[in-house]
Amino acid sequence: MLALLLAGLLHHSFAMFDQENPIELAGTVQEFKFTSPHTFILLQVKGKDGATTVWNLEGASPSALVRDGMSSKSLKPGDELVMKIDPLRSGAPGGAWGVAKTKFKDGKAISGH
Repeated sequence: MLALLLAGLLHHSFAMFDQENPIELAGTVQEFKFTSPHTFILLQVKGKDGATTVWNLEGASPSALVRDGMSSKSLKPGDELVMKIDPLRSGAPGGAWGVAKTKFKDGKAISGH
């Protein structure tokens, strides 16, 4: 998370994310964008009503994720994740994610460490 915060401070403000009130999401990876300057996970999350919402989750840079033991192939469509994210203050389905707070549904870490 520190790398994410540092990357955010150097690149742009993370004020749009509510870091004081993290939420937990469980869902299925639609797409993992291993792109500069930030990576993104598009996560399909089923609501209580059964409707699916795609959450756009911004992460650290690819180089920071590589240092955490990840690659562009670490996450693939269909992978089921449980994540603690910092949601967008606007209430839109998005937020900031970090490697340490993201696991596969079975509890395994997403990183190579």
